[in-house]
Amino acid sequence: MTAPRTLFDKVWDAHAILTGADGTTLLWIDRHLVHEGSFHAFGMLQRDGRVLRRPDLTFGVADHYVPSHPRGRPVADAEAAGLIARLSANAARHGFDAMGMDDPRQGIVHVIGPEQGITLPGVTLVCGDSHTATHGALGALAFGIGASEVAHVLATQTLWQRRPKLMRISIGGRLGAGVTAKDLILAIIAAIGAAGAVGHAIEFAGPAVRALSMEARMTLCNMAIEAGSRTGMVAPDDTTFAYIAGRPRAPKAAAFDAALADWRGLATDPGATFDREVSLDGSAVAPMVTWGTTLDSALPVTGLVPDPSAGADAEARARIADQLAYMDLAPGRPLAGIPIDQVFIGSCTNGRIEDLRAAAAVLRGRHAVVPGLVVPGSVPVRRMAEAEGLDHVFTAAGLTWGEPGCSMCTGINGDYVPSGARCAATSNRNFAGRQGPGARTHLMSPAMAAAAAVAGAIVDVRKQVQP
Repeated sequence: MTAPRTLFDKVWDAHAILTGADGTTLLWIDRHLVHEGSFHAFGMLQRDGRVLRRPDLTFGVADHYVPSHPRGRPVADAEAAGLIARLSANAARHGFDAMGMDDPRQGIVHVIGPEQGITLPGVTLVCGDSHTATHGALGALAFGIGASEVAHVLATQTLWQRRPKLMRISIGGRLGAGVTAKDLILAIIAAIGAAGAVGHAIEFAGPAVRALSMEARMTLCNMAIEAGSRTGMVAPDDTTFAYIAGRPRAPKAAAFDAALADWRGLATDPGATFDREVSLDGSAVAPMVTWGTTLDSALPVTGLVPDPSAGADAEARARIADQLAYMDLAPGRPLAGIPIDQVFIGSCTNGRIEDLRAAAAVLRGRHAVVPGLVVPGSVPVRRMAEAEGLDHVFTAAGLTWGEPGCSMCTGINGDYVPSGARCAATSNRNFAGRQGPGARTHLMSPAMAAAAAVAGAIVDVRKQVQP
């Protein structure tokens, strides 16, 4: 009899080539995604006189440095323009598929992977970007890697990795009205801490997770890394299979049926053990917002800014005080009502069509009192949104409708939050200076960000759903 195995075990074991004396495992990598920032690794490849091992399993896209302004205008920053051009040059040199700024498939790397059918259940997928965990929403083993590791995959299509411990986070109940996957993952990180899953791979499970759409599952897995996890995964099911069917690079006809038979076996076996189990009640989760500069500084929008004196020890008290000083917030102040200077809706966390629909539902018939930027996650998402008239909802509300890319999430393409200004953002990190030097970021869901745009302050979207 074979011992019960987890989803992670099944994918890892199927890709393990050998295990070294130090306990690390050489894994076969099925998919390798690269972007403009991968130029370091390609330089290493060229320096060592190596060739790209599997061009057919390598996929490139320009996303981090591409401008949000109309594509007919040149890239103003010479360095950014050079990096975008270098990706295209590397693709031509090595013969892999790259989606440049003018490609109809272009978008954020973690949006286009699932969208194009590159990401499939049971595959191993890596990228030189920490939020590669996003792809685990389809039952893939996906994680971010550094430049030297990118070079190793380019040259060998393999990677040495140490097997992590396993954590299962089970979400019971069902999310309430106005509560989204973004709120759920912020609540999870607040509960277990920003380092709560260090050394682990997370599997998200339970009825609340099963009820989520694929877009919502991607949001959940995208931010698993913000709890310190190596990756996040959701076992594939009928929701997954329906999402994959018909994708450009997904198996077709009989090949899809054969793949489906394999994919159905990827669920965690009954009785499989995890190193750590965490359970939360999804029905108890409220719309969340961050008040500080760490991901676990998240509270329900109905909460109060914490007092440093509530810290468990001197280190915790100092950490809270430092965050409040940076964010210019007073202890005990209600989160609802904190003024917002601008809004950003987009990113690999919340730039999919479902996210844009949620924001538009709040903004329809209303006008924003602060400026904002809405950036779709890909060209296909942009076209779908425009076909539904969502772009007109955003522009009528006074927000700017941008071109696909990472944009203000990373603050490296020219989209910044001014020093001292507050931004209601749907991205994945609220670190000091993440959106620009001195920028103050409050993370929240797309609907919450839209509500903040209308009110000019953080508000509970549940009180502002109807026009």
